[in-house]
Amino acid sequence: MPQKKKRLLRKIETAVKSIIPCLWFDRQAEEAARFYVSLFPDSHVDEVVEAPADFPSGKRGDVLSVDFTLIGRKFSGLNGGPYFKFNEAVSFTVPCESQAEVDRYWKALSAVPAAEQCGWVKDRYGLSWQIVPTMLYGLLADPDRKKAGRVMEVRAAGGN
Repeated sequence: MPQKKKRLLRKIETAVKSIIPCLWFDRQAEEAARFYVSLFPDSHVDEVVEAPADFPSGKRGDVLSVDFTLIGRKFSGLNGGPYFKFNEAVSFTVPCESQAEVDRYWKALSAVPAAEQCGWVKDRYGLSWQIVPTMLYGLLADPDRKKAGRVMEVRAAGGN
C-alpha cells in the first residue's frame, strides 16, 4: 500500500501590513491630495512620483501618483486618466464630535449640492464623504427602538 506523503505546511510570510486605498483621478491627484491633507489633522503628502520620460498620454515631469496620509492612514492618488469616475459605491466616513466639526467638514468638502443628503456630500473631485456626528451611532443603537426610529426618520428627511 502506498504511503501517504505528509503535506508540509509552509508559513507564508508577506510584507503586507495594511491595505492602502488608491484613488483614481484624471490629472488632479496631487491637487486633491494637497486639498485633503489641508483639511484633516495628522495629514501630509508623503511622495509625489513624476514621469521620468515622455509617455503616450503625457510628458516627462507629469505627476503619475501621489502617496499621502490622512489622519495617520495611507492613501495613494493615481493620475489614471478620464476612464473611471468616483461614485457613491465608495465613500469615506468622517466621524465628528461636535456640530462645529460637522459644519467645517461639510463646508470644506461639499461641492455638489444635489448630492447632499443624510450626511453625504460629494467633493470637487467627485469623491463621496459621509459627515457623521459620533452621537448618531449611539442614537441609532438606542434600546428604545421607537426613539431610534424617530432619529432615522429625521436623518432620512435630510436632517444633518
